[in-house]
Amino acid sequence: MDEVAPVRAIENNAAELLLAMGAAGGGQQRDDDRVRWTVGGSPLDYHNAVVAADLAAADADHAISEFQRLLTERGVPGSWHVGPSMRPIDLGRRLLDAGFVRGGSEPGMAVHLSELVEPPGTGLEVSRVERAEHLAVWEATLGRGFGEGEKEARWVADVYRRLGLTDPWRHYLGRLDGEPVATATVYLAAGVAGVYFVMTVPEKRRRGIGASMTYAALREVTGIEYAVLGSSAAGRSVYARLGFREYCTIDLYESAHEPDQ
Repeated sequence: MDEVAPVRAIENNAAELLLAMGAAGGGQQRDDDRVRWTVGGSPLDYHNAVVAADLAAADADHAISEFQRLLTERGVPGSWHVGPSMRPIDLGRRLLDAGFVRGGSEPGMAVHLSELVEPPGTGLEVSRVERAEHLAVWEATLGRGFGEGEKEARWVADVYRRLGLTDPWRHYLGRLDGEPVATATVYLAAGVAGVYFVMTVPEKRRRGIGASMTYAALREVTGIEYAVLGSSAAGRSVYARLGFREYCTIDLYESAHEPDQ
């Protein structure tokens, strides 16, 4: 795989995930050769998102205004995920001018699965979530330490109930001494395995559990060569030790104000 292909795989896998989750949540989709977005399927700004744009400079401001209008109509916050393939090249400046705020950046990382490095043992027992009662435990565990906590976990689990618990969706739960302590999701799309929702409950962190979860989930992937993910800044070194390389950065621009309640 050349240097461009991992970047496209990182962007495309995340785009497919966000569009699929948004549609399952009842969001309004736009999916054409110019813009891809989902709006209104989630209470979370990250998931009401523009995930791809190939716009002429003359059309960009109109597209930004249209996205803002839809956010207002649906009464939700939103975000624009600006990866290296997005055009025009000054899109970030245009978003700031339109009132968006910088919401941080995600390192986009990838690894050839033959080069995945096994982490030190942690005693973690990892199992795939295959039944509704297991997803309920996964939801409760995710809510203890990921993103917006119980609010985010509740929405994510509800979407996954609608999407189903079979391929391309794979969800994993990690236990220590029988206690649920970690989560992960693998999404098979765009020709790669995307890694999402890797979380360890706060009191069990810094023990290598996140690395063990990621490794265990990816060891079950067959027939696919690469895994990709968007890392937090804190997670970059964890994934690097598993063999992931950083290929790009995804910059997040968020709607500046919460919607009226």
